Amino acid sequence: MSTTTTPSEAHGARAAYDAYLAECPARHLLDRISNKWVSLIVNALADGPQRYSDLARTLASVSQKMLTQSLRALERDGLVTRTVTPSVPVRVDYALTPLGRSLVPVMQTIKAWAEQNMDEVLAARTGYDAAP
Repeated sequence: MSTTTTPSEAHGARAAYDAYLAECPARHLLDRISNKWVSLIVNALADGPQRYSDLARTLASVSQKMLTQSLRALERDGLVTRTVTPSVPVRVDYALTPLGRSLVPVMQTIKAWAEQNMDEVLAARTGYDAAP
């Protein structure tokens, strides 16, 4: 029995996920990781586990509802783990899984790009808005 993959089998496996197709699960994952709060959560957890309250402080202006929804979605997708420590009050920590950590370089690069190019984007917006 052969365990090698032929080129046509490899192509078939790649074709199974095509994010250009609306029903593709990869598109749903792209929707998730392109969410601004998800991007910022992944960046915030890059340095290690954090408590829910610390994440809420770090992510200025995120609502409790949105932070909770985003963390649950990341946990469901296997990108984040949630650890509850029984205490008074209960301590809840969030950390990236190995899969979540593999996303960190991409998210850090996007965040850095946005910060470095914001002046140029703002200038382009001003020029566009001023055009007749």
